[in-house]
Amino acid sequence: MAEMSNHLENELYDHVLRNAAYTSPTNIYVSLHTADPTDAGTGTEVSGGSYARTAVTMGAPTNGSGTNSADVQFPQCTSDWGTVTHIGIWDATTSGNMLFHTPLDASKNITTGDVFKIASGSLTVTFA
Repeated sequence: MAEMSNHLENELYDHVLRNAAYTSPTNIYVSLHTADPTDAGTGTEVSGGSYARTAVTMGAPTNGSGTNSADVQFPQCTSDWGTVTHIGIWDATTSGNMLFHTPLDASKNITTGDVFKIASGSLTVTFA
């Protein structure tokens, strides 16, 4: 996942090249989307059916790349969420600012009773 949002690109540019303060988020959260959220963070995020963004913990990077250090498990779906095609990383559980986004390797239709999980070490963020 190297697709940074416009928000994060601007924050990092200002921080590194313009000596502007940037406060990194205390926690970060993964979102599920049924359409590409794009760099603007405007894609269709899943809603309803017990859906909620889920916290993720990232491990230390090596050469600008790191992975999640624990499973990311979403709540059990209580009504169909649709076909999830993309994920995002945000700085808040609701609203907030999208930081990264990427398509899934394979789209997944999430129906009642399903639990969507990203296994430890399976979510990679790379600064390229």
